[in-house]
This record gives sequence, C-alpha cells and structure tokens, in this order.
Amino acid sequence: MTTVAVEYIYDANKLDLLAQVRPKHREHLRSLFDEGKLLASGPLGSSHALLIVVADSPEEGLALLTGDPLLEAGVIESRTARVWNPVIGPWNN
Repeated sequence: MTTVAVEYIYDANKLDLLAQVRPKHREHLRSLFDEGKLLASGPLGSSHALLIVVADSPEEGLALLTGDPLLEAGVIESRTARVWNPVIGPWNN
C-alpha cells in the first residue's frame, strides 16, 4: 500500500453549503479512519483540505473518497492526488 495525499479545493461560492454538509463529511471520514484507510485530514485555510489516505495508487485514493458527502453535494471544485513518501514521522515506511 502507498500513502496518498489528496487535496480538495472547495467552490468559493458554496462555502455555506460546505458548513451544512461538514458534519456528514466528517462522519464519512471517521468511518474511513476507523477502517484504517484514512490516516489524517484537515483544512488548509478556508477553501482547501488535505486528506492522507492509504491506497495502491493516487487514482485509488480518489476512488476511496468518491462517497464523500462534500463531493456528492458539489462543494468540491477539484481534487488532486499524489503519492506521498513520509520520511520522518509515524507513517514512514
């Protein structure tokens, strides 16, 4: 398995909807965390987020997050995923 960093960029015109959907989003992420698929997540300012997942590829990392309520609500403008190789810290291989 690979560590994948996924960045969300939110639609600046839908920040009110973001606030409404956020509890369901966090519930969804909590279930991924409990399954060992999500290592960490959190906001990057007010319009971005970073999610660290365990997947075989960046594409699989994105697929893992397709059930995110924020994505389903149209709040996420774009998503990018990259392999991340942590060399120091609890997730280094």
